[in-house]
Amino acid sequence: MYYVYILTNKTDTVMYIGVTNDLKRRCIEHNLELIEGFTKRYHVHKLVYFEKYSEIKDAIAREKNHPHVPMTKNLRT
Repeated sequence: MYYVYILTNKTDTVMYIGVTNDLKRRCIEHNLELIEGFTKRYHVHKLVYFEKYSEIKDAIAREKNHPHVPMTKNLRT
């Protein structure tokens, strides 16, 4: 199973969308800030939405075409 998920920060001002095959593990990694990058820099820890997919290609396609992607990309600059 694959997941497309959306995280936000404590004040809901930053959003992040990602894909994983283990949602529980990935959320723990984000919460503990184990991975360097956007979510650690902006303290994006709160899971607000997810969808399940049986095929990785479908999950990746959804991630790339999700309405929040342009906003998320703008926040990375």
